[in-house]
Amino acid sequence: MIIRSLGRQDYEPLWRKMQQFTDGRDANTADELWYTEHPSVFTLGMNASREHLIAPGSIPVVQVDRGGQVTYHGPGQLMIYPLIDLKRARLGVRELVTALEQCVVDFVAEFDIAAASRKEAPGVYVDGKKIASVGLRIRRGCSYHGMALNIDVDLEPFSRINPCGFSDLEVTDLNRLGIGATRDQIQLGVQEHFLSRLHMNDCELFSDD
Repeated sequence: MIIRSLGRQDYEPLWRKMQQFTDGRDANTADELWYTEHPSVFTLGMNASREHLIAPGSIPVVQVDRGGQVTYHGPGQLMIYPLIDLKRARLGVRELVTALEQCVVDFVAEFDIAAASRKEAPGVYVDGKKIASVGLRIRRGCSYHGMALNIDVDLEPFSRINPCGFSDLEVTDLNRLGIGATRDQIQLGVQEHFLSRLHMNDCELFSDD
């Protein structure tokens, strides 16, 4: 597993790099886990309805090839992109989604905060407010896209959309929940829980930090 902390990256070029990586990999290509954050952008899933995009204003809108409806990405989020050969790892899509969701649930539990996923609406919620969004694409048996975890984010842009297609959905972040951990601490903590959920604790990790 190769870990890449990419800093802030424009959304669309990085999305294209994920596609290129997936299309170019073979049976011997190491899986990768990318961390980044994006300048403000709204993204629409393949079958998303534009009626959920209420007032984007000057924030760019990008139609992408993941599942799900509309969501917002911006500064203060931790984007987690697992590029995993699911066939080789003998993982199902549901297992990967669950691992993404549960790594956040497990992490916030360390701070005595109860979070949960919802079967009908992928993501992680605390007291009914969404703290992480999940959207994946599987191509050639391999995953890309991933999860957005709100650390300390401007929530105003979420009022310009129906987040994930829900008009009454509230959004929150780790800072508002009183979790004052640094971004690096959050990334490492979530990563440990994620790899544990995938039973990849003993894999060899390479970082390009």
